[in-house]
Amino acid sequence: MTVKPLAIEARNLTKSYGENHVLKGIDIEVPEGTIFSLLGPNGAGKTTTVNILSTLIPASGGEGIVGGRSVGREADAVRKSIGVTGQFAAVDGLLTGRENLHLMGRLNHLPKQEIRRRTEDLLERFDLVDAAKRPPATYSGGMKRRLDIAMCLMGDPKIIFLDEPTTGLDPRSRRTMWAIIRDLVKAGTTIFLTTQYLEEADELADKIAVLDGGKIVAEGTPEQLKRLIPGGHVGLRLRRADQVERTAQVLGASSSDAEQLTVQVPSDASVDSLRKILDTLDREGIDVEEFTVHTPDLDDVFLSLTGQAKTDA
Repeated sequence: MTVKPLAIEARNLTKSYGENHVLKGIDIEVPEGTIFSLLGPNGAGKTTTVNILSTLIPASGGEGIVGGRSVGREADAVRKSIGVTGQFAAVDGLLTGRENLHLMGRLNHLPKQEIRRRTEDLLERFDLVDAAKRPPATYSGGMKRRLDIAMCLMGDPKIIFLDEPTTGLDPRSRRTMWAIIRDLVKAGTTIFLTTQYLEEADELADKIAVLDGGKIVAEGTPEQLKRLIPGGHVGLRLRRADQVERTAQVLGASSSDAEQLTVQVPSDASVDSLRKILDTLDREGIDVEEFTVHTPDLDDVFLSLTGQAKTDA
C-alpha cells in the first residue's frame, strides 16, 4: 500500500496568551487528497489551530508544515498553496457574483484571460451562472457559501481550510456543500475541516481528531473512534409479557421493562454477536415484535471524551 505524502503536519504545536495555554502541544498529520476534521468544544483551540496553520497567527512553539513549507519561516509560500474560508461567507455584497470572482483573480495576480476562464468555469461548477450578475446580498445562505468556496478556488489551491462551512445552512444546502467538498477531494484537493455538526464529520472525514483543553484526546477514522466507546446494544420488543424476564436472563440483558415488553442486550453489533442473539431467541421460542441495533455514534464519542454532548462553534 502506497503511503500518501503529508499535505499538513503539526509537530508539538503550542499557543499561549500569557498564562492562557490554548494549545498544549498537538501533533497532526493530514495526507494529501484526504479530508481531516477537527472536532472540539468551544474554547478547545480549533480556530487557533486553523489560524496558525493558515499563517494568520504565529505559534508559540512547535512547528506547522503545510504543502511542504514551514508556516513560520515560509508563510508567503504557504499562502500561495492554500485557500481559507471562515464561518461566514467573505464576499463583497455590493459587487456581483462574477465581479467577486474577478476580484479574487486579480488578488491572485492571474492574467486577465485566465481570470475570465476560471470565473466562468467556477460559476458553472457551483451552479451560479444565473446569479452571476446579481450582488450576493440577494443570494440565499447556500449560494453565498458556494460563492465563497468558488472565490477560494480562484487561486487553484491544493489545500483548503474550511472553518464550519455549513453553519447556518438548511439541510438541503448542507448536502449540496458536502457534494462539493467530496468533488474537491476527488480532484486531489486536501481539506482541513472544522465543524459543529458531528454527523458532518462522520459523513465526510477520512480522519477525525478530537481536541479538548488544548490537547488531542482521540484520533482515528470515524469507525475507529466509535469503537473506543462502549454502549452498543440490541433492543428487543417482545410480543408476550410473560417472556420478558426469561429473555433478560438468557441473553444477559442490561435492562428490561415488562410493561413495555422491552429488553436491552449489550452487543458490539458484530455479525457473530447478532447471530448468537438470534439463535438464542429461536432456541428459546421467544416471540419478538421488533429488533433494533444501536452502535455508538460520534455524539457518544464526543460526550465520553469531552463531557459535552455536542461541539460548539
